Amino acid sequence: MLTIKRVPTVLSNYQEDSGEPRGCDRNCLGKCCLPVSKLPLYAFESDARPKISSSGDDEPPSDFFLNTLLLGQWEDRMNRGLFRYDVMACETKVIPGEYGFVAQLNEGRHLKKRPTEFRVDRVLQPFDRAKFNFTKVGQEEVLFRVEPGESGSGRLLEDDAVGDAYAPNVVAINVSPIEYGHVLLIPRVLDCLPQRIDPDSFLLALHMAAEAGSPYFRLGYNSLGAFATINHLHFQAYFLSMPFPVEKASTQRIPIVGGLSHNGVKVSRLLNYPVRGLVYEGGNTLKDLSDVVANSCICLQENNIPFNVLISDSGRRIFLFPQCYAEKQALGEVGQDLLDTQVNPAVWEISGHMVLKRKKDYDEASEHYTWRLLAEVSLSEARFEEVKVYIFEATGLVESEKEKMEPGDNRGAPYQSPSPVGTASPHLKVA
Repeated sequence: MLTIKRVPTVLSNYQEDSGEPRGCDRNCLGKCCLPVSKLPLYAFESDARPKISSSGDDEPPSDFFLNTLLLGQWEDRMNRGLFRYDVMACETKVIPGEYGFVAQLNEGRHLKKRPTEFRVDRVLQPFDRAKFNFTKVGQEEVLFRVEPGESGSGRLLEDDAVGDAYAPNVVAINVSPIEYGHVLLIPRVLDCLPQRIDPDSFLLALHMAAEAGSPYFRLGYNSLGAFATINHLHFQAYFLSMPFPVEKASTQRIPIVGGLSHNGVKVSRLLNYPVRGLVYEGGNTLKDLSDVVANSCICLQENNIPFNVLISDSGRRIFLFPQCYAEKQALGEVGQDLLDTQVNPAVWEISGHMVLKRKKDYDEASEHYTWRLLAEVSLSEARFEEVKVYIFEATGLVESEKEKMEPGDNRGAPYQSPSPVGTASPHLKVA
């Protein structure tokens, strides 16, 4: 039976005064402070099966995790002035055209975001305690812990001591936010894992998306070399109440004759989108889907191929984008006008949410410009097919030779002339 214990309004994660000294007095997420701290805990059902709606009296509202817990606590931190700027004051608009790319003017993120502190030509790099990492974050930035619960136990939320028996997964605010509700999921924070995908952490991210239960709350992942800026394992997530352009893009199923016959996972490739990518969906369980995508990511990172991941549709649909923009930058193959924008196309930009740093670029944003920038991110058709072979070999997938798609050109997908503007989200304006 579901049990929900009392959850106090979080005024401070150090709100209880025991009269005893705790940690290093910095209230950080390190081993000096976190094990003796009390943080709210959210435990999700861990059987990894599709959710079944229930109207039982013990069930919290279906939007409890997202609206009451995550977004409610995020707004609390905003009211307490913990962000570096007011993201809600950033101008946002839908760019006219067929795809509905979203542009945001976020000058604060450009001026106040933490700079990258590691090499951008290596996807896998060892964790360096001397550089910034999330153990140095103050606990006031943490919203709650998230852990798997016992199968069938439902969702459990309580305020409890962290202890030192295990390294907790924590959800914290992104102090340089892109959108409303922008948070970080930091798996096993005390283990100081570098930015690299592993099966357990990826499954945790899918569970978080499933618990949120909203198509407008997505999680994203950037590898090193694909514009991750901190080498400490983390996923990002935020709420944007409109479809991302990539979610509306057409796809073509890749015919698989082996490897996925029992787990129900389907693999497609994006069509008519500026960045080539693979789309994973289905699966008999969340773990089935997670394992295939995690192993795909592991293949890429072990082959030093930068990539970005978008977890969409409450964890039921996942986009994987191998990319090469940083490599092209280093080789001088990106046009100077694109470099001047200082846009680093990571998962959100690739998905169609363009975070722009200059007023000029925001005012002049067009579908042609967006397509041109994102096409520079994409692998060539030949390279994409080569990478797809790596992924399929690593995951045990076998593509039908008779039904393989014909390769296209060697650049990003061609730009199509804009169609009439579609309907924008109510809180956005159409340029």
